[in-house]
Amino acid sequence: MTNDITSATRLAPPIGGFEEIDGRRVFVHRSGSGGPAVVFLPGASAVGLDYFGVQQQVSQFTTAVVYDRGGTGYSDSLALPRTAAAVATELRELLRAQNVTAPYVLAAHSLGGCYAHRFAQLYPQDVAGLVCLDVLHRDWDEFMPPTASLAAIEQMGPDPEQLRKMRPALREIHAELLADYPEHIRQPLIDAKVSDEWMRVGIAERATLTDLASELRAGPNIPDVPVVALTVVGSDPTQQTLTSPEMNDAKTRMDAALVSGVSHGEQRILSDTLHHRLCFDRPDAVVQAIRDVVDRVAPH
Repeated sequence: MTNDITSATRLAPPIGGFEEIDGRRVFVHRSGSGGPAVVFLPGASAVGLDYFGVQQQVSQFTTAVVYDRGGTGYSDSLALPRTAAAVATELRELLRAQNVTAPYVLAAHSLGGCYAHRFAQLYPQDVAGLVCLDVLHRDWDEFMPPTASLAAIEQMGPDPEQLRKMRPALREIHAELLADYPEHIRQPLIDAKVSDEWMRVGIAERATLTDLASELRAGPNIPDVPVVALTVVGSDPTQQTLTSPEMNDAKTRMDAALVSGVSHGEQRILSDTLHHRLCFDRPDAVVQAIRDVVDRVAPH
């Protein structure tokens, strides 16, 4: 046992394990077999196991991998935020260390979309297809109203003190979202998600969205691979700025432009869920999108 308090009190994942990358432990859980492998890239404040439900379904027809970026979730602590290049490089090293054969279908949610794009810029030969789950996009500010610009979103999140006050409500939200999870995964995950450390990480990862977009704009467009984009346009009275009709119209146009940039791109609009609830409310739509991209990838 180490004397380093952070290591000693690191939360142990209820499933999955670790791969050592650059001297740090990175959490990973894979299931299924065959290819192309599907790799989930979590959103901010989300972790790999938030996608466990859809991973289990995807693993019925191919290899499915969930993981926590360095500095988030069950992975070892690391100064945040990081560049998209650092995150993409880490993911490639993780997949290689796990002997997951490239090319991959990247299933990215929210902020994970920026990291998937950077991965595709750096390693286009390793990307077979993309599933964009209501993703953040490098051209966000070109489409969105000023009230929902990346700079505005950076300022929007609650501070640590507000989050602590929200903890009971957040616990209820996570308990409801994870209601169908096996209990041995569900309860430890709920406890971890309302821990001070995990809540702080969610704030830190959102701190430099404008820098991330600039980093991506300096590189190429996504490669010409099959893409399905799920655009969520549900309305949430508690999040009026981010779910207004104007905002949803902007998101719809943004994702339409994204899929029009490739030969085999398709947009699917979902009005019966919200951004953070997508994989819990509509796992059927998420799994279908992934299956369709996997099917469209030519055999390698």
